[in-house]
Amino acid sequence: MAGDIQLHRNAFGQLVFIDSEGKDHVNVELVRAFPIAAPLEGISMLDQNGRELVWIPRLDDLSREIRRMLEEELESREFMPEIKRVRSVSGYATPCTWQVGTDRGDAEFVLKAEEDIRRLSTSALLIVDSRGIQFLIRDPRALDQASRRILDCFM
Repeated sequence: MAGDIQLHRNAFGQLVFIDSEGKDHVNVELVRAFPIAAPLEGISMLDQNGRELVWIPRLDDLSREIRRMLEEELESREFMPEIKRVRSVSGYATPCTWQVGTDRGDAEFVLKAEEDIRRLSTSALLIVDSRGIQFLIRDPRALDQASRRILDCFM
């Protein structure tokens, strides 16, 4: 089914999915099953009532045009910058202000409590700032030594 997806944007920029019976489903929502571990696998397309319309096992199985539309939609709904470098922290007691470099540019945020750094797996970390924005560290071991040293003070 995933290879036969018919999708377009309407005049309002909303995604419209056309099912096998030719019915239009306007403003569909996409949800990743595994947003961190397998972001290109397991995508559910939901109607406005939250009912699943189609399950997409792998984005790679779709045409380039459909995949691009789905990736754009997912990117516009999801905002989880990935921390590439911890430049500095205002102190080692919380709350403290972090200066970081991310895949979306430099950022500054306040870490309210050490509990706001959560281990997602054996390697990945999720940091939630005081405003609820989530920052991902995919692999702390891949950070530079200075960044790892700062992070270690909070773990």
